[in-house]
Amino acid sequence: MSKNKGFSITSANRYSLALYELAIENDLIFKLENNSQAFLKMISHNKEFKSFLKDPTISLYTFKEVINKISENSKLEVLFSKFLNLLIMKRRFFYVEQILKNFIEICSEKRGELKAEIRSAKKLSQEEIDEIARQLSENFKSKIKLNYNHDESLIGGLIVQVGSTMIDTSIKNKLNQIENKMIEA
Repeated sequence: MSKNKGFSITSANRYSLALYELAIENDLIFKLENNSQAFLKMISHNKEFKSFLKDPTISLYTFKEVINKISENSKLEVLFSKFLNLLIMKRRFFYVEQILKNFIEICSEKRGELKAEIRSAKKLSQEEIDEIARQLSENFKSKIKLNYNHDESLIGGLIVQVGSTMIDTSIKNKLNQIENKMIEA
């Protein structure tokens, strides 16, 4: 089982890098990155579509037909559609989510962006998220690609992680620290 998992990660990385190189050659980075994000959003917001993509009983012809129809209706870049069809023909479509996520990460890294994760107890407005991104960009002297999640389990405060640096100002963390001190005493 672990050999298959390693193979899937390795092959996903290779396909992601190949897509990046094709995007560079054809000067389509921005379009293919947007297509990838839209396709990933479609997968994450539609459980039936996600199940369809993972179903091994579906024929290659049916997969190609559905993907071509989606490409046509969503006006996806031709190169992106051809790439999806290649994944189908090579029987690698099962890894499409991982491949596209890796592709987006490669694009981000090549632009020099740092990946940042923010989790907050209260729902933040877009202005607050933008301000946090601006401040992080100033502090780390780099472009920041921000991923925001609302997490009520934090009780209050927020957790910011940029690369290996983590700042945890959540009440949940403070309560855990107090609990640990009480146990040690």
